[in-house]
Amino acid sequence: MKTNRFLPYITAFLLGFFFTLSSCNDDEGLGLSPDSSEFGIFTVIDDNTAELDGVINSSSLRNFNAMISSHPEIDMIRIINCDGSEDDEINLELSLLVHQRNTSIHLEEEGLIASGGTDFFLAGASRTKGTNTRIGVHSWSGEDDNGNEVEATDFPVGHEFHLPYINYYIAVGFTQQQAEDFYYFTINAAPANDIHWMTDQEIEQYGMLTP
Repeated sequence: MKTNRFLPYITAFLLGFFFTLSSCNDDEGLGLSPDSSEFGIFTVIDDNTAELDGVINSSSLRNFNAMISSHPEIDMIRIINCDGSEDDEINLELSLLVHQRNTSIHLEEEGLIASGGTDFFLAGASRTKGTNTRIGVHSWSGEDDNGNEVEATDFPVGHEFHLPYINYYIAVGFTQQQAEDFYYFTINAAPANDIHWMTDQEIEQYGMLTP
């Protein structure tokens, strides 16, 4: 599945990344029992570890908060497969929360991340991976005010529509230069309807893994 990243044009708060995460702790209506191990795409493995398998969607932040409420010691997420996000705004909020909790992220052997899943992976306080993994990137796409489809590369370097992702990368530990280098690499690596699988050299060059 190749899930495009859609830029939330109207949500100006994303540009400054001043999220009110506490307002997202309401897990009413989720239908989750306190002792459940299944929280949407998250599954509790033990007191400290959860697995992620699936596309990040509009419920993923609430599911994550519900999981942490029941299992507050979780500090490791092991990704089996996350090939994108259906809701970029939620994905960035979720990813920032994961980073703020000092959570480690490991991409399992034979695992795959792409698009918004790659952005989520970068939230890890430590980031590691197994063998035979794939890490994919591409441009985002969306609609302008006239309903025309546009892609990230339609806008010049430095345009405000690029800032949500650049600011996010800075928020999870990249320098300004690292954030810009990686972001512009991703949007030029492949169009929104395609994917570029990063080479080992690119994974090292852009600091995808922590020492």
